[in-house]
Amino acid sequence: MRRLVPCLLSLLFVPFARAQDYDLVIRHARLVDGTGASAVSGDLAVRSGRIAAVGKVAGTGRTEIDAAGRVVAPGFIDVHTHSEDITELPVAENFIRMGVTTIVTGNCGGSKLDVAEFFDSIVKTKVALNVATLIGHNSVRGQVMGGSFARPPTSAELDRMCALVEQAMKDGAVGLSTGLIYLPGTFAKTDEIVALAKVAAAHGGIYASHMRHEDYRIRGALDEVVTIAREAHIPAEVSHLKLSSPAAWDRAEEIIAYLDRARAEGIAITQDQYVYTGSSTGIGANLIPAQFREGGAQRYRERLADPGEKAHMVAAMKEAVVKEKRGDYTFAVIASFQAEPRLNGKTIPQAAQLLRGSATLDDQIETILDIEHRGGAAGVFHGISERDLQKFLVQPLTMIASDGGLRKFGESVPHPRSYGNNARVLGRYVRELNLLTLEEAVRKMTSLPAQAFHLKNRGALKPDYVADLVIFDPATVTDPSTYDDPHHYATGFSDIIVNGVPVIRAEKLTAARPGGPVRLQ
Repeated sequence: MRRLVPCLLSLLFVPFARAQDYDLVIRHARLVDGTGASAVSGDLAVRSGRIAAVGKVAGTGRTEIDAAGRVVAPGFIDVHTHSEDITELPVAENFIRMGVTTIVTGNCGGSKLDVAEFFDSIVKTKVALNVATLIGHNSVRGQVMGGSFARPPTSAELDRMCALVEQAMKDGAVGLSTGLIYLPGTFAKTDEIVALAKVAAAHGGIYASHMRHEDYRIRGALDEVVTIAREAHIPAEVSHLKLSSPAAWDRAEEIIAYLDRARAEGIAITQDQYVYTGSSTGIGANLIPAQFREGGAQRYRERLADPGEKAHMVAAMKEAVVKEKRGDYTFAVIASFQAEPRLNGKTIPQAAQLLRGSATLDDQIETILDIEHRGGAAGVFHGISERDLQKFLVQPLTMIASDGGLRKFGESVPHPRSYGNNARVLGRYVRELNLLTLEEAVRKMTSLPAQAFHLKNRGALKPDYVADLVIFDPATVTDPSTYDDPHHYATGFSDIIVNGVPVIRAEKLTAARPGGPVRLQ
């Protein structure tokens, strides 16, 4: 009996210690923890969707991954996406394939109005990554003001708008967004936005703004962002910081100094950026002045039919081409035009030649007006200086964000950023150009956005943090997606783990959908 007791005890305790320590253990990794600290070699263990141990892990996991020669980092957080249709494309493969495990949607003023319902639908559908949302000013304004936008709201209307923002924040929105080149927000005055931002601020939210101008008028647009942040006592985020059009190029140092002065005066302000010299939005929103689009499709058609009003439209568009030092519309490419898909991928002059047999500036403008008349189209616009892009990228408070959306593989000719933004940073700007260290690039994708958007326990390799993880080879990570041929997933990412569950394992998509809503806490 004396001999049997120790044997029985060993049978009870040893197998339990050896086999049931962790759900997942990653071995022999180069750990880049998301804080900007130098990489270290080690292991990482996951239990119940959380990071359980970092360093030397003695216990075993039900699943083990040998990450020798590869980097393990926190899952990337993309704070600027347009993914309100996440329940229609719940796998979000274009995002997870480039290491994104959390997205923030509802940007540029457009969001789901009922955040609680949106989050419930995400839970019911089951999605592959985590989803946070902003509440969009344009969506709120459009709901309340009944199609009459070129005016301030009445007191009652502003109260209803504030109530919608209040409810969204209670339901977990992370802040308020504006898109001040889009209808109906372009007609809003600063005091209206301040009132709504105060509501978001009361709940600890952020104010994220697609500013009124990103061209030669950018200083005035920044003044408005700073005013709103100061008066509402809210941290601000400049969405997709850039200098768009040749007339604005080579002013990056001026804009950086402006932002630094604002911070020195006590304004909490950050910025996000995608790493391409082309932007993307609606053809009409970018190329037709807002006053000619107010009132909706019917009012636009009426203006086109009125020779006097149409002449004003044409004159304003020609004036913009001159002021922006464009020459013509060669910089504008049709990305997705449902009315005539054969034009997808064509520049405006090429489309004009196909449709009108001529590519003069007048024919180009007629083509743009016709595209809007026939339902509008998404476009890609080449107008950002690589010099300015790089100067913004290295700033400590610039985070990496795609400004992209969910993509159906092979459909249309969208901007490549939705497939390759994070990979492009790691491949081009870290490995090839040495513009950023690997650790700094990862910080810009992880802990910086988590802190700015108040996403607690995310963005770092720390015990008890959410186990959103990426494993990639820094020597091969790249973005094969291009403007002409965008439908290619990023490469170099072997494993993507969301809430402790692999959604990409050994480069293959799994069936798991462990994502869900992320609410402001």
